Amino acid sequence: MDLATVIGTAATLASVTSFAPQAWRIIHTRDIRAISAPTYALTVAGFMLWFIYGALLGQWPLMVTNAICCAMSAFILVMKLLPRHSRQAVAKAVDPEP
Repeated sequence: MDLATVIGTAATLASVTSFAPQAWRIIHTRDIRAISAPTYALTVAGFMLWFIYGALLGQWPLMVTNAICCAMSAFILVMKLLPRHSRQAVAKAVDPEP
């Protein structure tokens, strides 16, 4: 495995796993007060643009990584924007026992 592949794999793992604790915390605690909707909207837009960039270059590693990160950050953004009762229902569906 060449150095670029190792660094790309490490970057993918770091990027993808960086959103998992936040998403899990929101599901488990149902608390979104500390989440900034504008920041997550910008994050989602950034991941979408990186995905498109990867698609234009034909670089599937960029596409896959940014699609996963986009989905996770979009989930966090949606949870922030949902009304409380809907957010509770989604969280309960994913984690019935907080």
